[in-house]
Amino acid sequence: MTIGIVVVAAGRGERAGSPEEGPKQYRSIGGEAVIRHAVRNCLSWQRSGPVVVVLHPDDEALFASAVRGLDGAARISTTPGGATRQQSVFAGLKVLSATDATHVMIHDAARPFLDHALMDRIAAAFEDGHEAVLPALPVTDTLKRIGADGVVHETVPRAGLYAAQTPQSFSLPAIRAAHEKAAALRREDFTDDAAIAEWAGMTVMLVEGSPDNTKLTLQRDIAMADEKLTRLPALPDVRTGNGYDVHQLVPGDGVTLCGVFIPHDQTLSGHSDADVALHALTDALLATCGEGDIGDHFPPTDPQWRGAASRIFLAHAAEIVRRRGGIITNADISLIAEAPKVSPHRDAMRANLAEVLGISLDRCSVKATTNEKIGFIGRKEGIAAIATATVVYGRLET
Repeated sequence: MTIGIVVVAAGRGERAGSPEEGPKQYRSIGGEAVIRHAVRNCLSWQRSGPVVVVLHPDDEALFASAVRGLDGAARISTTPGGATRQQSVFAGLKVLSATDATHVMIHDAARPFLDHALMDRIAAAFEDGHEAVLPALPVTDTLKRIGADGVVHETVPRAGLYAAQTPQSFSLPAIRAAHEKAAALRREDFTDDAAIAEWAGMTVMLVEGSPDNTKLTLQRDIAMADEKLTRLPALPDVRTGNGYDVHQLVPGDGVTLCGVFIPHDQTLSGHSDADVALHALTDALLATCGEGDIGDHFPPTDPQWRGAASRIFLAHAAEIVRRRGGIITNADISLIAEAPKVSPHRDAMRANLAEVLGISLDRCSVKATTNEKIGFIGRKEGIAAIATATVVYGRLET
């Protein structure tokens, strides 16, 4: 399953202020364009496939400026939108259909606070066999129906009522076929993609939305989003975990460090691939949420882990952190060895860390030093690693 993403950004946002201020998706919140926040969250999701952004024909330069320097920006395709949102989504689906995507998330560029936990819930629904998934939140306000004269006619029961969000997500062939059918019949009265799916006979599954995943519609919404991003948190819950590991060197043909195999006249002895660097970093991540150490999760006595790639252990620890609400912000590894030389492989090592942890390359550091020929490391009897992980778990209660 490959999940592509269509970001709809062709609207003008006429309720968000004067035209001189420009479309709302390019207004600044927290010092960056709204659309940059939305696209960044799509690109940085570990499972995201191709990303297609649907633009107004006049906004190509605005968009290029908004995403300049963004990690993964080279993965973005763009296409012109239509006169309506429905036409714009259809344009994006056509482009995405030319890729290897099997499923699609359709997201509004004006929702900058999309979180990966919500995207994970949608992906889980796909894995359970659902072809249409709608994130939504139960309506909590009392609803009134009024007439043209402004007089309240009735109070509407809110039981079973939900407010829809994006990304509304579907089997790509199914939702494209639904859009094609609607276009052929010139049906332009659908308010969202889930409505088209329902009309086409698809069963839409509800998953829990996110209270933070708000749509910026009015000028005050943009002002509140900017305040949210620029105000300083009182007590950020930033946690640092440390990890240490050491493995013996024995005769062999090479060592694996940070997931990179380096030819050498020795190898590291261990139950798995004995990657001391990833073992130390796994322990560092687990330390940030009190989840024990690598041996608790992957006992060396368990035969299923014999010769296993240590990136499995690191990915497991990262997933535990995310389930606890943590955001990994930095990973740092120091290798202590007389040989082999690490510097020629440092970039590949950092790239491995970034991929497994789902963070940008500049948040991953790998360093190496010798032990000045002192002790067992100096005698080339082993390699040690020290790792530090920084994770943000939100805010502490004051």
